[in-house]
Amino acid sequence: MTYQEVIEELHALANPEKVQFKKEKFGIITSDALGVYHADLKILAKKIGADNELALKLFDSGIFEGRLLCSKIFKPKDITEALMETWLVTFENWEICDSFSMGLFSKSPFAVKKIREWSTREREFEKRAAFATLSSYCMADKKSENELFLSFLPIIEREATDERLYVKKAVNWALRSIGKRNIDLNKAAIGLSRELLKKESKVSKWIAKDALRELEKEGANILDYPRAIYRT
Repeated sequence: MTYQEVIEELHALANPEKVQFKKEKFGIITSDALGVYHADLKILAKKIGADNELALKLFDSGIFEGRLLCSKIFKPKDITEALMETWLVTFENWEICDSFSMGLFSKSPFAVKKIREWSTREREFEKRAAFATLSSYCMADKKSENELFLSFLPIIEREATDERLYVKKAVNWALRSIGKRNIDLNKAAIGLSRELLKKESKVSKWIAKDALRELEKEGANILDYPRAIYRT
């Protein structure tokens, strides 16, 4: 599809009522949105296929849904650090942050480096991107052993006092994702959660309680990704 054809299709799918609904229901506040649901964008992305050149044009259109489409059709292996940083600073809500973090950043060659870097950022959605990327990376990386993922736990502990809604939820998400990677990391994530419970921070306690509720429940879906012995 050409750029103009995609833009026309986006406008054909537009529904201003959806913009307001997403704002009220999901807290998605944005500018230049047409009101197209993510499910419709996934169908359109499949129709388009991978197309880096078109993806860049769609991002530069400034249209919110065009940018979401960009995250779905750009090839992760072709992304550069400069491009990641250019896109990162534009994130204004969790939907676009997570779309790029899960669809592109976690599958890029720079995922680990950016997780570490972005976790120290001040802006809410830049920091969220670190933990949203980490959460998805836990599933995207099927080869790394426990050592790498254990190294992320001190970062989670360090940032577990951030009171901002979309940061604390992402920190919690990352902790749960590490804990579901294999049984050894499950023990490690539970161990950190118990330490977080001891802290004075209400945010740390909330993150810990929510993580434990999922990681300790009977029948929890714990995967069997590559392991190294974890000793308590």
